[in-house]
Amino acid sequence: MNSINKRVLVLNLDYRPLNICNVRRAFVLLLHGKAEVIEQYADDLVSAEARYTRPSVIKLHYLVKRPPTGPRLVRQEVFRRDSHTCQYCGVQTRELTIDHVLPRHRGGGHTWENLVSACKDCNHRKGGRTAEEARMRLLARPGKPRLNGYLAHLRYVPSPPHESWVPFLYPSGKPT
Repeated sequence: MNSINKRVLVLNLDYRPLNICNVRRAFVLLLHGKAEVIEQYADDLVSAEARYTRPSVIKLHYLVKRPPTGPRLVRQEVFRRDSHTCQYCGVQTRELTIDHVLPRHRGGGHTWENLVSACKDCNHRKGGRTAEEARMRLLARPGKPRLNGYLAHLRYVPSPPHESWVPFLYPSGKPT
């Protein structure tokens, strides 16, 4: 790969990952005083007149506001969160329905914490009752899937990422 096109991780003012750009774009941000170098690659970029350290991580001098991100609350995302498994009997199938843990007519909302995947038999058996009333147990407590909102914007993170990127991409440790 041409060294000017090598990837650079761009951090927001609060050190959260914001974007990935190439070295050329990083130099433009640096020369205009919009960013500073946090980490650099081991090799330098050499021109006819000078030698430059090639940045691998830069941080902007201003905050870029991002809208909150995360998976949308739609059927397929609920199924994905639950690994296409009925949360009552544990059967894994592609023919699932959505069940409201606390039925809507009893005040249950259409939220991540109140929706689970259920097979047709379990959903029919539970009906408009709570799981306790139907003498059924949930395999796992439903919740909103965890997702680093800033990482959701980074579509092209190389796998594995450069070692200088890891502390910024995964502050609590590299995922397995």
